[in-house]
Amino acid sequence: MSQRWSLVLAGGDGMRLRPLTAIIAGDLRPKQFCAVLGPETLLEQTLRRATRVSDPARTLLLLTGHHRPYWTPLLGDAPAGRLLVQPANRGTAPAILYGLLRIAAGDPTGAVALLPSDHWVSDDARFMRHVATAFDAIEARPDLVVLLGVAPESAETEYGWIQPAAPVGAGGLLRVRRFVEKPPRQEAARLLRRGGLWNSFVLVARVPALLATLRRSAPDLDGAFAAVAAALGTAAEPEALGALYAALPAADFSQRVLAPCPANLAVLPVRDVEWSDLGHPRRVMLTLARRQMHPEWIERRAATLA
Repeated sequence: MSQRWSLVLAGGDGMRLRPLTAIIAGDLRPKQFCAVLGPETLLEQTLRRATRVSDPARTLLLLTGHHRPYWTPLLGDAPAGRLLVQPANRGTAPAILYGLLRIAAGDPTGAVALLPSDHWVSDDARFMRHVATAFDAIEARPDLVVLLGVAPESAETEYGWIQPAAPVGAGGLLRVRRFVEKPPRQEAARLLRRGGLWNSFVLVARVPALLATLRRSAPDLDGAFAAVAAALGTAAEPEALGALYAALPAADFSQRVLAPCPANLAVLPVRDVEWSDLGHPRRVMLTLARRQMHPEWIERRAATLA
């Protein structure tokens, strides 16, 4: 069995949630470093989920250098080798490629789960059992890249959707027919009726399969990182990354890599867990109301709006 890794995506700036996180934290820290839904930060909740599928030593965090004041108090005890610090936020595609290359340097045939750090799930154990199922699936089919698609509760227009196709063997996996990003209301309603799934952006794949998929879809990005590959994991890495990121355009993994819908993509439906991407204040408030949660920052928000 391949060694199982987790890549926790924690380098985003969280601009859309900033009006709310400024109330919660009293500063401009991104949402992943905020205790939005209880005493733990979203990053701490994500790391706790990751331990259900990977050893902490094989759980890497993709961070951004200018967020250091926010993540240092949370990760001060973590070995430096687990912290992959980007000199700037250039989107999810460069971050994921950087993390994959670091894993591949020591474990070229490993398996990895991508875990965004701005999600809420109603049951950690159930949700991560689906991630474990995806890990099992790629042992049998190492060519596959498996996404978790959440059974939708509504015709949400602010999420990405996956339209599934035919089954991929046994185990509940389905081919991906297409992706639809933030559809208008009418299209979202049509996707809901036709069995569409919310794209959780939680993804599981063998490192070689994911690297090959990324290289086919974004050869320019792969070429840019090839120039610094020899420096990764050495004392020369920070300087090499600084030069690379200074000239690197932003690139979104969903748009650049997934949207072309490579033939080796599959989706695993998740039907027994509630899930939310906490990217918008409205979704945070809906989640709090649904779970009857009342964090202390709610009073500050009420006073601000009064």
